[in-house]
Amino acid sequence: MPSDQSTWLVSVPESGDAEGLSHELSTKLCSTSKSVLPSNLAQLSIPSFKTGTLDSLVTLSEELPKHDTFFTATVAKTVDTLRNLLNNDPSKLSQHILVNEQPVDTYILRGWSWNEGRYGVQRSLREMLDVLNKEMTSIDNVMKTKLNNYNLAKGSLVQMQRKKTGNLSVRSLVDIVRQEHFINDSEYLQTVLVAVPKNLVKEWNAKYERLTGMVVPRSSVLISADDEYSLFAVVVFKRVHDDFVQKCRDNKFIVREFTFSEEAIDKQREELEAADTTEKELWTELLQLSRTNFSEAFQILVHLKVVQLFVESVLRYGLPAHYTGFFIKPEPKATKRVLATLQAQFAYLGQRANPDKLKGKSGGGADDAVGEYQNLLEQEYFDFVLFEIPWIVL
Repeated sequence: MPSDQSTWLVSVPESGDAEGLSHELSTKLCSTSKSVLPSNLAQLSIPSFKTGTLDSLVTLSEELPKHDTFFTATVAKTVDTLRNLLNNDPSKLSQHILVNEQPVDTYILRGWSWNEGRYGVQRSLREMLDVLNKEMTSIDNVMKTKLNNYNLAKGSLVQMQRKKTGNLSVRSLVDIVRQEHFINDSEYLQTVLVAVPKNLVKEWNAKYERLTGMVVPRSSVLISADDEYSLFAVVVFKRVHDDFVQKCRDNKFIVREFTFSEEAIDKQREELEAADTTEKELWTELLQLSRTNFSEAFQILVHLKVVQLFVESVLRYGLPAHYTGFFIKPEPKATKRVLATLQAQFAYLGQRANPDKLKGKSGGGADDAVGEYQNLLEQEYFDFVLFEIPWIVL
């Protein structure tokens, strides 16, 4: 059963009256059953590619699903990148998830045509597939590299910013302490910073002078406080520093190792500004690249789907390789009705289609033939050829 969140590509043998068939389908799908909006049914012009040999077509048919999976995944990853960059904001996404500066549905359903200038049909199908795959692989590689560069820059910035968050027992003190909180250039004294849990502040005030000897009396100064900790500066003699630190730990007071330096503070501030600038520049670059590569990748995916449609049509219906195609976007929850309408419309093609013929190929080893074409026989089968393009849901 086709997905109810995809646009279908349908192919049938050319009957000589494509306009009449289109009108008939429009009447049944749009007017009678109301399963498809008139604007969501469009003719698909399938190019007359070079068919090559039957064996080459079967080989391509075996390979194409793998490429389809890779192409679809590359498009999806590009969309995910845009979602992450734009915080999954539908209004912003709609401005960037465009194909040739137009919405996806407009690109598909408003006169889509094969890009002859870029993918000339004079090429063999093998060459066509190689070109499409090369282009999509290039997009995937570029996106991986740029995304990795951005993630590294963002990670570095987040790590720096994280130092400025949290409570006073863990956060950076650069923007909290000032030079006047410290005793500088003293041969015997030094300032120690201590983060004291809020519920132990009274205990700190009562006992800090007696934690060790040689603590300067009344030297404790409250620098800052948050919901969990209060940060104090206290002056001790250098010779008892290590003992004082240990006694603080024993009493659940957290000593913050910090050496005041204007140069170090300026350097840290500059590094944060530089990291912020780099992250913003790479964000902008990745956003522009993702927008461009989504457009390119989606076009390549649609072209691959048309190649799949053609290859399967030749294997199904044989020569001449002239087929009539349609883009169909069913209404939500109307998938079964659309499928039933198409099955009824094209039931006459059941006798022309080839799955049974494959079983009897080459007269001798029927079992061998079935094994060779097993992938084709296992595909979901309709009297018409159908492939799907997943919707880009914003």
